[in-house]
Amino acid sequence: QVQVAESGGGLVQAGGSLRLSCAASGRTFSNYGLGWYRQAQGKEREFVAGINWSGGRTYYADSVKGRFTISRDNAKNTVYLQMNSLKPEDTAIYYCNVDRGAVDRNPRSYAYWGQGTQVTVSS
Repeated sequence: QVQVAESGGGLVQAGGSLRLSCAASGRTFSNYGLGWYRQAQGKEREFVAGINWSGGRTYYADSVKGRFTISRDNAKNTVYLQMNSLKPEDTAIYYCNVDRGAVDRNPRSYAYWGQGTQVTVSS
């Protein structure tokens, strides 16, 4: 089983950048796809970006395409989310999750979530 811990959130002005990290534990990290999700206050959790087990396939929500980049370093058991050109509407708690092969875009597919990391973008 793989467990995750998110970090890297913070307060940034609109147009700025942040890089989130998700450190995973478990011996079979390289077998898992990982994904980032977010939940803004008063809204449902939504998919942001995913990367498959090999890193050869990435996929994004339309709202972040061209601004966010997901990547993974299997040697460090870590997945990253580079967020550029941040907007106030990106403000949310960001979570990562794992699944065999690739994560589902539907966050309701997962019952377990970590603490997440808060991202706040000021206008």
